[in-house]
Amino acid sequence: MWLTRPDPAARSPRRSGRARAVAVCAALLLARPAAGEPVGAPIALLTLNGFDPVSYFLEGGPQAGTGRFEFTWGGRVWRFASGANRAAFRDDPAAYAPRLGGYDAAGILEGRLVDADPLVFAVIGERLYLFRDAGRRARFLADSALAAQAEAAWPGLRDQMDGPPKTPR
Repeated sequence: MWLTRPDPAARSPRRSGRARAVAVCAALLLARPAAGEPVGAPIALLTLNGFDPVSYFLEGGPQAGTGRFEFTWGGRVWRFASGANRAAFRDDPAAYAPRLGGYDAAGILEGRLVDADPLVFAVIGERLYLFRDAGRRARFLADSALAAQAEAAWPGLRDQMDGPPKTPR
């Protein structure tokens, strides 16, 4: 927005080029697809903030995955620390993917979808559960029946998710 209108006769070629660039950028930003045209391809979302889901089950705990070892499953992109971990996940993704859509297990018991921290986790009954904080995780570790209760509550909450599920379960 101009506070004062510039004199057209006083424009330099440099300003003229800048004005053209601004006009082109504005046109690109305001461009919309024609009616009936698809807006674009769906975006695959990175799961577990890029941590390797298989590494949660290995000694040393979660490791960061890399773009070199990626696999798409359930509408999400999964990253792995090694080709061997990617192959293990590809062969049985349900065994390694976090339960309850990757949401905080305690939140599921409360009837809410609560984002979880991928570094606050527990492997309970050979399944990966994520939690928002250490206090919620401690509660689940103290009472082994809570995981089964959360699993039973999960199907009723799946419909509350926006977009693709974090995991297909």
